[in-house]
Amino acid sequence: RNAEDLSSYQKKIIAIDTHLGLSLAGLASDARVLSNFMKRQALASKMTYGRPIPTERIVDQIGDRAQSNTQNYSNRPYGVGLLVAGVDDTGPHLFEFQPSGMTQEMVACAIGARSQMARTYLERNLDKFADCSREDLVGHGLRALKESLSQDKELTVENASVGVVGVSGGKDGAKRKLEAFKLYDGEEMGPLLEKALEGTTTATTGQGEGEGEGQAQGDSMDTS
Repeated sequence: RNAEDLSSYQKKIIAIDTHLGLSLAGLASDARVLSNFMKRQALASKMTYGRPIPTERIVDQIGDRAQSNTQNYSNRPYGVGLLVAGVDDTGPHLFEFQPSGMTQEMVACAIGARSQMARTYLERNLDKFADCSREDLVGHGLRALKESLSQDKELTVENASVGVVGVSGGKDGAKRKLEAFKLYDGEEMGPLLEKALEGTTTATTGQGEGEGEGQAQGDSMDTS
């Protein structure tokens, strides 16, 4: 049998804490080192301060750790990029981590091979995200992921996963509720993919009629 048929897709979303998760692009072994470090820091925050560690703080910590490796000849830089998504008292956050140790907060982002096509999709739809529901954001993330695939590949339950974290409520004076990090994988991806791909089909059909009106042409974890 073909080796590609025997191999499985590598899982690239890791849950760090109930309020925090990441997706990776690059060396999985380096991602495990950083994710284990993040898990220790998250646990230490709960034991010391009695609260989850803020997203920005833990991202700064892995940035400092990675940057120190670039200053010491005995260590090599980490060969992995990360998208870190989390929620805290200040709201939901998405950070991009680069092997150099540089980190920056993003509204939407894509990393890894062929990620430029996904970035282009996210840029074209950026203005819509503020008014989107959680389901709509997941759909945008999956359609952006589909844009990064080669023409002979399809987005399926075997090669796609989604991580979702955020807040709910907050309307009409109601207190916002923090939602725990949730990983959708395997058969759980079926309904999400079906809804997202239906939207892609609709957008593709209408592209010739209204491309200038912002029709979509195709959220590692939910990137949006």
